[in-house]
Amino acid sequence: MSEKLLIIDGYDKAGRENLGKAGCTLAGTLYEQMIKRFLPDASVTILHPADPDEALPAGADLTAFDAALWTGSSLTIYHQTPDVTRQVNLARALYTAGTPSFGSCWALQIAALAAGGTCRLNPKGREFGIARKISLTPEGRSHPLYAGKASVFDGFTSHFDDVESLPSNSIHLAGNHITPIQAAIVTQEGTPFWAVQYHPEYDLAELAALTRFRMDGLVESGYFADHAAARSFVKDLEALHKDPTRKDIAWHLGIDQDVMDADIRTLEVKNWIENILRNG
Repeated sequence: MSEKLLIIDGYDKAGRENLGKAGCTLAGTLYEQMIKRFLPDASVTILHPADPDEALPAGADLTAFDAALWTGSSLTIYHQTPDVTRQVNLARALYTAGTPSFGSCWALQIAALAAGGTCRLNPKGREFGIARKISLTPEGRSHPLYAGKASVFDGFTSHFDDVESLPSNSIHLAGNHITPIQAAIVTQEGTPFWAVQYHPEYDLAELAALTRFRMDGLVESGYFADHAAARSFVKDLEALHKDPTRKDIAWHLGIDQDVMDADIRTLEVKNWIENILRNG
């Protein structure tokens, strides 16, 4: 029997439209593509809870899903606007329903906030492109989420906000110098939510498109000296995506198998499937 999965796209309508204009794959679709690498026969429903006219499943409707998968978002979680609170309440409903979750970026913030943790604008600033030197905690090194993963690795990333404090019944699994909480397990009402702050669903082409999407802000905040430098970065990413043997570009950008090898990049997803979805 195929798995029945709920993919929760955290972007609002305007955010999705802007992603599309920049050539980005919509977050829900990107997550579906990633999960179907492992579960090609899964039945997938993509939900947009930030949209006020989208009916949200509850109670028995949520228990009908084997699991939920949460994408990133361009919303700000500590601004408790209706498009945010609808998602926090959905996470709480999933905890109550006993439906486990996995997710990226926004997902870790949702997981924490819905269970009593706190989030913030990261005082160390924006983390974009590649999150460097993500290091597993002692708990992370022994946790099944990271079985087979290096104890220090890089990952695709794009966020301003992060988790300030985890709720009780959480396990802090990884962090780096910019974002101390890069991964955690949050358990509420006996229901686990495995989440990472970085993006295993991205690839080099998506990072290139996301750079186009965020270019003005990245130049303004000093990530690039000017728009020409940003466009050069995009060109390099696209060239390396088309030809992964371009060692000159990989060396120049400081990019290696952590993000270029899909099996390594998505190992956490595989581990979650094997430990939660298939053995839960």
